Amino acid sequence: MPVQRRSADRLARILDACADVLDETGYEDLSTRAVAVRAGVPIGSVYRFFSNKRAMADALAHRNLDVYIARVADAVDAAGTVDWRRAMDIVLDVYVGMKKDMPGFALLDFSVPAPADRPPGGANPLVAERLCALLAEPLGRSTDDADLMRVFVVCVEASDALLQLAFRNEPSGDPVIIAETKELLRAYLARVLD
Repeated sequence: MPVQRRSADRLARILDACADVLDETGYEDLSTRAVAVRAGVPIGSVYRFFSNKRAMADALAHRNLDVYIARVADAVDAAGTVDWRRAMDIVLDVYVGMKKDMPGFALLDFSVPAPADRPPGGANPLVAERLCALLAEPLGRSTDDADLMRVFVVCVEASDALLQLAFRNEPSGDPVIIAETKELLRAYLARVLD
């Protein structure tokens, strides 16, 4: 991460442009040159930060995760005292909102698309870890609770698969599948958190 404000602004413009170009072209046709043009920076500026499009997309995915966790934290704070059901709804609602409204997020949420020879979901353990760290205390649990961490991993993996289905069925997210995802998570979490 750059220290100087001007460099940080340039990096943000590059990542914003990357998200916009992703929405227009998809990951396969994403190019550093197109991103540089969209960001209004010389191609050398892109290569100053990233060696290739995958590194650039990976940085965007990391930024997306940081934005997601910050939005969940803000929503939990705004809700005041939350029980686990409300916290779970917030976690899913923030994700679905970002999927609909945040540039590039529909194609690239928290990880770069996996090649055909690698299974998807590489970022799910990190997402679960960040959510567990954020929500353990409000849920009255310890952040080093291995059982809670396992539960979060299962929830993130299940949610990832179901939300992929919801957005594959309907570009704005199939509300029935999203509701079913919440019901499934409530049933699973009730045995652990009640």
